[in-house]
Amino acid sequence: MELKALIADYVKQARTEAGMSGAALGAKLALDLGTERGHTKANISHWENQKHSPSLQQLMAIAKVTGKSLPLQIVTAMQGGGAALSDEDLQKLLPGAMRVRVVEDSDPSLTQIPKVKLRLSAGISGFEIEPERYDGSTTTVPTDWMERHGFSRDKLIAIRVRGESMEPTLYEDDLVVINTADKQLVDSYVYAVNYEGEPVVKRLERDGGQWWLKSDNQDQRKYGRKMCRGDACIIIGRVVRKESERL
Repeated sequence: MELKALIADYVKQARTEAGMSGAALGAKLALDLGTERGHTKANISHWENQKHSPSLQQLMAIAKVTGKSLPLQIVTAMQGGGAALSDEDLQKLLPGAMRVRVVEDSDPSLTQIPKVKLRLSAGISGFEIEPERYDGSTTTVPTDWMERHGFSRDKLIAIRVRGESMEPTLYEDDLVVINTADKQLVDSYVYAVNYEGEPVVKRLERDGGQWWLKSDNQDQRKYGRKMCRGDACIIIGRVVRKESERL
C-alpha cells in the first residue's frame, strides 16, 4: 500500500475509533495546533479520500487528540521524504527511542573493537581468535571511554555470551568487551576464563583462601561454583563493558 493510502486509512481509523466526526476532529486539531484555519471537516474528508495528505506535524496532532498511535511505517516513510522530526517529537511518538547515528570508520570519537570467537586449549594460557560472523566483525566503543580507563585498543576483544549461567547480569548473545591486558584477580569482578579448554564468562569469588568461578544465575544446583586453580582455570581478561538487546 502506498504512503498516501496508509495515511488515509490511519486518519479514518483514528477518527472513527475516537468517535469523532470530521468537524469534531478538525476543531480538536485547530485547538491543538493553535490555528483556526486549515483544519475543517473538508480537510479531514480530503485526507481520508487521498485528495491530499496531512503533514507529519498534523499527523502527530491527530495521534494526540484521538489517542491512536501513529504507525512507525508512516513515520519512517515521511522522515525519509524529508519531513524531519525533532528529538523531542521522536520521544513523544516512541518513548525511549534514540536517533540512530551513522558512523564512519574514520570517526575519531569511536573506536572499532573486533568481535571474535575464542579458540582455546586446556592448560594453555594463550588463545587464538577468529572473526565473529554473527552480525559483523566489529563493534564500536567511545574513544573517550577507552582513554578514561587507560585501555589499549589492541588489548580489547568482544565476544558473545553463551548460555544462561550469568543471568540476570548477562544474557545469551549479549556482547561483552574483554580487556586481555587485565588478568589480575579481584573479588567479585567478571572475567573471561579458559576453563579446561572452554571459554566461559564468570564472576571470580574469593572464599576460604581459594578462588572460585561463580555464576550469577540463582539456580546454584545447576550452575554451581567451580574452583579456579592451576592450568584448569586460566584468565583471558576482565569484562569491562557489555551490550545487550534485552530491555
